[in-house]
Amino acid sequence: MLRFGTDGVRGRAYEDLLPDDVVRLAQAAAEVLAPTGPVVIGRDTRDSSPDFAAALAAGFSAVGVSTIDMGVAPTPAVAWAAERAGTPGAMISASHNPWYDNGVKLFSPEGRKLDDEVQADLESALADTGRSTVPTIGTPQRTSDGSGLLQEYQEAVANTADFHGGDLRVVVDAAHGSATAALPDPLRAHGVAVTVVNAEPDGRNINYRCGSTHPEAVARAVSGRGADLGLTFDGDADRVVAVDHTGELIDGDQIIAICAADRHQQGRLPGNTVVVTVMTNLGFHRAMAQRGIDVVTTPVGDRHVWSALQEGNWALGGEQSGHVIFPALANTGDGLITALQLLEVVARRGVPLRDLAAEAMTKMPQVLHNVVVGPEPIDEDRLSLAVATAEQALGSNGRILVRPSGTEPVLRIMVEAETSEAAESAAANVAAAIKS
Repeated sequence: MLRFGTDGVRGRAYEDLLPDDVVRLAQAAAEVLAPTGPVVIGRDTRDSSPDFAAALAAGFSAVGVSTIDMGVAPTPAVAWAAERAGTPGAMISASHNPWYDNGVKLFSPEGRKLDDEVQADLESALADTGRSTVPTIGTPQRTSDGSGLLQEYQEAVANTADFHGGDLRVVVDAAHGSATAALPDPLRAHGVAVTVVNAEPDGRNINYRCGSTHPEAVARAVSGRGADLGLTFDGDADRVVAVDHTGELIDGDQIIAICAADRHQQGRLPGNTVVVTVMTNLGFHRAMAQRGIDVVTTPVGDRHVWSALQEGNWALGGEQSGHVIFPALANTGDGLITALQLLEVVARRGVPLRDLAAEAMTKMPQVLHNVVVGPEPIDEDRLSLAVATAEQALGSNGRILVRPSGTEPVLRIMVEAETSEAAESAAANVAAAIKS
């Protein structure tokens, strides 16, 4: 049975996730979300994405629900189109995962990711559809062309910022993914000189040695072209991280810190509050405290960040990975909007990104280890002892977080400390306890 993780349904295409599964998911979504109009469907550039998009359309068509096919598009473009039409949206993507994985992200008619209660209802409905006959996947008779929506989305994104880039030279890494369908127009609309790299998808090169999980690719391009900075997206373009002119990584924490400090200074940060997750660097918390900005911390996942933003009526939140949400501009994380908001600060301040990042926060050394886990249960007592021992060694100047990934069969170990050596040693000890 399909289960929802932190960001929809995801797994190895044709093994963990089958087209028939996606057909059933569409039928369950039609039952739970009760669309009053055509469901918007988009996809990334993976080999399997056309098959799974066809499966979604077939599933909806089988229960009398029409669809609009946007083709290759960023995830936030599908969310935007869903909100605009007042009907659910569905995105075929496995985000930052390798090409052989795939998944489905669903959006409400408000263009928002589904909350835990709705996902539980979907899982229940899936159990029922699992006992029914799966329709043959062919060419659905109730699908219309939605490619024009992509152009409208690009224009809407460009209008979320107000600045002129002047002589700003930027390299953008499209990760051979969904960003290839939306770049470079939203940035060039502001006078930014844009060079796009890794924008030749072949179905199997999405995220391969490029994109937000491999920022060294855009760092090399920035250095080679003498650019002012670089921006690099993930496979479905809902997140972005940056590099400065020296190739130094500017992650989501730093991007949020830059934007939070700028809005705070201008009196545009409601409640003087920003929302982040448990993965956010301790240096971020210290920097915000020095400015008198409150920080609300949520579990990992931009759905949780969004919920907290709505509850507090706040204006900025996100994750270290580069998922950043500006609720006044979009109902979900949008890499293109985040890029424009960052470029607006750089252009208005007239200060290099490197200096803005240093001014915004000082990162504490942070180490992340991923330990692959199998079906056997973890020795919780041994793990707890290893974590407690490491925490005692770090004292009050560090922290350890161990959590299961919501998208892969791994345990993630995050350690922060005053030095990289101390963080690496603690992470290695905890990882050894898990492996043994």
